[in-house]
Amino acid sequence: MQDGQRLLETVLADSEGAATLTVDAASSGAVPVSPRILGKFCEHLGANIYHGMEAQLLHNPTMARWRFSAGDDHPDGGVREETDRARLAVRIAAYSARQHWPDAGPIAESYFDGGAFGWFRLGPAVRVALGPTVGPYGGRAQRVEVAAGAEPAGLAQWLYLPLHRVREYEYRLVARAVETTTARLRLEPVGSCGGGLEAGAVAPVQPGGGQVDDAAANACGCVATIGLTEEWCTFTGRLAVPPAAPADALYRFAIAVCGPAHLEIDRVLLYPADHVGGADPEVIARLREARLPLLRWPGGNFASGYRWRDGVGPVDARPTVPNPAWEGVEPHLFGTDEFIRLCRELGCEPLICVNAGDGTAAEAAAWVEYCNGSPSTPMGRLRAANGHPEPYGVRCWEIGNELYGRWQVGWTTALGNAHRYRRFRRAMLAVDPQLCLIACGLGNEPVSEWNQKLLDRGRSQVRCISDHILTGGRVTRDTDPIELFQAFMGYPMVLESRYRTLQQRMQAAGARPPRLAITELQLFAHFHGEAAAGDGLRPERMPSPDTLAEALSLALIVHMCVRLGDFVEFVTHSATVNHGGGLRKERARVYANPVHYAHVLLAPLAGGVPVPVHLVCRAYATRHSFGHIPPLADIPYLDALAVRLPSGELLLSLVHRGGEGGPIEADIRLHGGAAAGPVRWAQLGAPQWWARNTLEAPERVVPRHGELPVSGDGRCSVSVPPHSYTRLLFPGAAGG
Repeated sequence: MQDGQRLLETVLADSEGAATLTVDAASSGAVPVSPRILGKFCEHLGANIYHGMEAQLLHNPTMARWRFSAGDDHPDGGVREETDRARLAVRIAAYSARQHWPDAGPIAESYFDGGAFGWFRLGPAVRVALGPTVGPYGGRAQRVEVAAGAEPAGLAQWLYLPLHRVREYEYRLVARAVETTTARLRLEPVGSCGGGLEAGAVAPVQPGGGQVDDAAANACGCVATIGLTEEWCTFTGRLAVPPAAPADALYRFAIAVCGPAHLEIDRVLLYPADHVGGADPEVIARLREARLPLLRWPGGNFASGYRWRDGVGPVDARPTVPNPAWEGVEPHLFGTDEFIRLCRELGCEPLICVNAGDGTAAEAAAWVEYCNGSPSTPMGRLRAANGHPEPYGVRCWEIGNELYGRWQVGWTTALGNAHRYRRFRRAMLAVDPQLCLIACGLGNEPVSEWNQKLLDRGRSQVRCISDHILTGGRVTRDTDPIELFQAFMGYPMVLESRYRTLQQRMQAAGARPPRLAITELQLFAHFHGEAAAGDGLRPERMPSPDTLAEALSLALIVHMCVRLGDFVEFVTHSATVNHGGGLRKERARVYANPVHYAHVLLAPLAGGVPVPVHLVCRAYATRHSFGHIPPLADIPYLDALAVRLPSGELLLSLVHRGGEGGPIEADIRLHGGAAAGPVRWAQLGAPQWWARNTLEAPERVVPRHGELPVSGDGRCSVSVPPHSYTRLLFPGAAGG
């Protein structure tokens, strides 16, 4: 292992606004930076997969029984279901507000009358009756009974469309009718061009003999005509939104008949025509921008109750089940094959976390065989039957997620985890001996008794242990905002010391070679009570995953991992979309949190060789603990990492940990390699560490770029503002 103290030697000084950095650009022999420390994590949580990475636009498209959470404190772990009607109404209103739906009333009324959550009846209740029924493969489907009337009526949902990039949408409907009837799928803007804001309103539909009669129906909407019989059928086609339709409006999707009719709807899916194997093309473009090297899936807590067999095979035949760990349902539109396809689109390596909660070692082994077995094996044969004859070759597998937590489905004790790991390891390696396996370690406590028992029982069988950096504890209006921010910024120095101790313990236990996988990390403080006024702490001023603070935290963690040499094998930051920090999708628009830009700026580190930095600067201290973060002393305001890139450039990465004050004027001196031209700089910062991007202001926090002159002897200076990240690229500074 390379010596982190050698890569960054810090001398504390009293100079308030100045620092000196001396870089030994000619040094060699350090461990190259692994791209695997720049990964991301995705989970079936909230809108991370569905309405995040996945492109499908409708909510609850499989008409499932929605499960609202009453907490994750079930004795066996996982979600307790909320059943109180008044509390459900409050939850429905909150959910509707998050989706920017104009009125929760019709959704709640339809839900309590037997409608699938997220949908509402189109037409008056005396004419449209709703209720559950059974789909063609079992599971809940939606019954819609429409009495005779002049106006179309049925079932509808509000949604937003990515009309800024695509006007055509692919639908997939699985439905039948008790008696043969004609239904119409209608997509139209709410309000200005047709279909009033009230749930029951619908613009007249002209009958037509073809599949689509959108031009005759409405200048801003589009319609597809479907002939339903008593047999379950799958209907596919396209809806083309006319050019006159507004791009940013709220839209309504409806399944309507004039009646009388009895419909049964198993599922209805709506994808933008530019989807990439079901994935959102804008999300793919953003993750490619970050050169994503590694993606962890399917959890997270979700993994501990996930049955992977439910997520493969024909999509229409896959069951919809309650989400095992979170509110809502799991329709299994995105499973193993879709995940591997996404990884290949991104050019990244997959990391799969198996169900070691209520799952079995045999299930995990079968999953390995599905991914890696030849077509002559039982699971390889199943994969081939699903259209993928060639093995996927997934090498990285994590055995369980946070099994120490009572919130986890199938949680266990320290000894139970050690025993599970050994069983799963034996079964999985019997299928593929080349796997890289990760054991479930205790988050935020790498030197814990949990980890020690795992090592005592597993010894040389435990090569890599996971850790989750999710801490910050309970904060209130009385918490000092600057101290909280600077505690988060100093925490990587604490972790670096703890991880060195863990490495020593693993070596003593026989791990050869010992490795660490940080498979979840994000800022994780929780605000309680009333918010403060003025400059006090309140939720919107928190250092949270969607703020600039998360970008700085990630850069500091990456610096730490590089200084730990090859001990840290994996880092998968939380998360990709609409969970933690990364990307956001609202109203079908994708924009980036500040931490995404940190990923982009850090990506060139991969493959480079670290070189030593001597730093002279001022330090700070904190007085309080925040979760697992102790009071801190002698934390340098600047953190620095220098890496010689394969291109010959020298990359200098700087984080200013300070929460206030003026900039630090950094005097940079290169030894052993003089720059051949100007230094290119990029800087990610904002006036406050809680600055964030929003749908209305998606580029409030983005990198700035420029050039700096450098002297012939390899010296330059840069102004580093408080709470900022700065990257300098010195051309031709490879030394020797």
